[in-house]
Amino acid sequence: MIKIGDRVDGRYRIVSRIATGGMADVYEANDLVLRKVVSLKIMRADLLDDAKNFERFQNECEAAASLNNPNIVKVYGQGMIEGRPYMANEYVKGRTIREILRFQVVFNLLDACEVMLQLTSGIDYIHKHGIIHRDIKPDNLFYLPDGTVKITDFGIATPVGAKNSGDSIQGTVFYCAPEILLGEAADIQSDVYSMGIVFYELLTGRLPFDGKSPEEVAMKQIKHRLLEPSKLLPSIPRSIDKIIITACRKRPEERYQSALEMHDAILKAVADKDNFKERKGLMSKLFGFK
Repeated sequence: MIKIGDRVDGRYRIVSRIATGGMADVYEANDLVLRKVVSLKIMRADLLDDAKNFERFQNECEAAASLNNPNIVKVYGQGMIEGRPYMANEYVKGRTIREILRFQVVFNLLDACEVMLQLTSGIDYIHKHGIIHRDIKPDNLFYLPDGTVKITDFGIATPVGAKNSGDSIQGTVFYCAPEILLGEAADIQSDVYSMGIVFYELLTGRLPFDGKSPEEVAMKQIKHRLLEPSKLLPSIPRSIDKIIITACRKRPEERYQSALEMHDAILKAVADKDNFKERKGLMSKLFGFK
């Protein structure tokens, strides 16, 4: 059992336990070699019997360790302790986007665009390094106090162009592209779709497709038309509506063909100052009400 004060591999001294997640226990630790605070992610002991869990953890270590980008949580090292794989990550002082949404419900337009500009930039970087994330969602995005967005959790990442393994569908159904739910292999456009759903949620506080069961949500993702976010929040500019709608097209070939293309569309919308003017309702226009 890992205790406060223990040393992992003689290098990482455990300072405190941060959290227990679906796959791992997370600790704050001091890296005695690099002389910095790190986040030590150690696979939960109760999951070791399942080879798929072990493979997923190892996959995350390998995928993330090859990346070096300001919008991606950096991996410093990896190894084994008490038969459990671990990885030492950049220590991130911040909350996930999911935690922020629970607290404040929505992001304002400018902040949401800034989050998406960083997200699309980071995802474009991993695509150019031959990796599809496959699990883009607010839970896997850290938001630092200075406004920096950090992408994490590469547990089900896959190489660009990889064939479908035939295993059960992986990912989170609320953010899964229709082709994934139909059993096809993930591609760059699958991550673009997930980013479109995240953008929708940032602005409206709602998911475009919800249901009482994963199967119901999946069928809506595949068949139902996406309701424009401006129908829920009329202040959302048409150009932002168009970006989200394009990213979330049912057919991959009709979406942005790269994260960079989506990034540039958001950048263009942000540059249009008319998108950020105060929007007044009909009564205020007629009678000057605030």
